[in-house]
Amino acid sequence: METQYFKEYSPILNREMELKVYGHGGRPVLFIPCQNGRFFDFENFHMAEVWQPWIDAGRVMVFAIDTLDAETWSNAQGDPGWRSERHEQWMRFIFDEIVPFIRDMVNARNGWTGSPGVIAFGCSLGATHAANLYFRRPDLFDGLLALSGIYTASYGFGDYMDERVYLNSPVDYLAGMPADHPYIQAYNRNRGIIVVGTGPWEVPETTFRLNNICSRKGIQVWVDVWGSDSAHDWDWWYKQVRYHVPHLLDD
Repeated sequence: METQYFKEYSPILNREMELKVYGHGGRPVLFIPCQNGRFFDFENFHMAEVWQPWIDAGRVMVFAIDTLDAETWSNAQGDPGWRSERHEQWMRFIFDEIVPFIRDMVNARNGWTGSPGVIAFGCSLGATHAANLYFRRPDLFDGLLALSGIYTASYGFGDYMDERVYLNSPVDYLAGMPADHPYIQAYNRNRGIIVVGTGPWEVPETTFRLNNICSRKGIQVWVDVWGSDSAHDWDWWYKQVRYHVPHLLDD
């Protein structure tokens, strides 16, 4: 498996950020680590091995990045307004710096020009962020695999709400989306898969809530609920990736 490591200064975040790329060609996948996670979690927690058949076959290139959760969602004692602003900076870092980086690299490798778009992938809070990327910017992210996420920003911000928190809380902004919003047509051209179990450590309630909102709005997304033996843990996420990636890639 070909890998490349990068460490670059981000003007938006005013700090250096690291990422690692896995693969030599195919569709781009952006991996968001679990809460407080780092780019190397994709490899250290053996998720790279699970994706390896599609990486080695040139079907996908996976771009693993860092979170800023320790400054934002996990920073319970910090000022919530500053935290929400910092998280929104991280989102703009992805939209304005990471996605162009992905476009340039994948285009150089296999002539990919941005259509189809980037697949957002994550587990736990990484799934929360991945789903938020998918719903916030369907022009950039046209694929989603979100495993065991919580889709309300109250998980990180409690009762605090401002415009930025609202914009990063899918169950809130999707519920408030007008029925004729053009994003709904975009979602229905794209392919989103949201998976949750009902076993140990899973918190499926916001997934059910998100599913109900999508049904009411006519948003086509596959919400796949696994059984009471399915836990909030890597072994189950490996199984879910193996099952769902072929559907995501049209195998």
